[in-house]
Amino acid sequence: MERIQKIIANSGYCSRRKAEQLIIDGKVKVNGVIVKTLGTKASKNDQILVEGNVLPNIEKLYFVMNKPRYTISSVSDDKNRPTVISILPEVYQNLGLYPVGRLDYDTKGVLLLTNDGEFMNELVGPKSNLEKVYLARIDGVFSKINLANLKSGVMLDGVKTRKCYAKIEEIDKKNQSSLVKIALSEGKYHQVKRMFLAVGFTVKNLTRIKFGEITTDGLKEGEFRELTPHEIKRLYVLSKKTTI
Repeated sequence: MERIQKIIANSGYCSRRKAEQLIIDGKVKVNGVIVKTLGTKASKNDQILVEGNVLPNIEKLYFVMNKPRYTISSVSDDKNRPTVISILPEVYQNLGLYPVGRLDYDTKGVLLLTNDGEFMNELVGPKSNLEKVYLARIDGVFSKINLANLKSGVMLDGVKTRKCYAKIEEIDKKNQSSLVKIALSEGKYHQVKRMFLAVGFTVKNLTRIKFGEITTDGLKEGEFRELTPHEIKRLYVLSKKTTI
């Protein structure tokens, strides 16, 4: 017996948080009875309907993609722009896959895809401490003082960001630009770009080079591969790692 919201999330229908809201809204039935109490348990032999739909019983899939720039981190787009799902081979487009978190439209790099809502919630939910590493090409010459300010945290929406790792990788004085590596264990809206803006610099290009221990080594832009069982296990472990 498992909690209904976990069964729904594990089916790939949606995240656990979304499943909890669907239960509260009275959109979940177990054996024909509406269930509105969080924590109610059911078994795989029970008939569970979500929004009138029978839960799919599909294989759990886990991929890493080297997301290209100018691609939407979503299942669909109302402006008909390419999404990380629409650029997959057709055979993968109807497996219930969706991105784990988001990368900006103009950001490229490591992006995980799955149909496992529980997995996604563990990795990008509010309790996750999974570290993501980025390379930011910025306008201007970044100084050690700027770096210290970035590492100590900046104010975004009235809240100071966590202390983070950052390193100047390259200074291009001729073209007045810098390449800075930054590692974050939180995921605020447009956080990397806004953090640099808070210390006086605009990000020209942004690439995520690591998600936990996952990289895009060997993958060209738009290519993807399946995660190994060990990689999946390590992501769960790292998401629970305590930050300083």
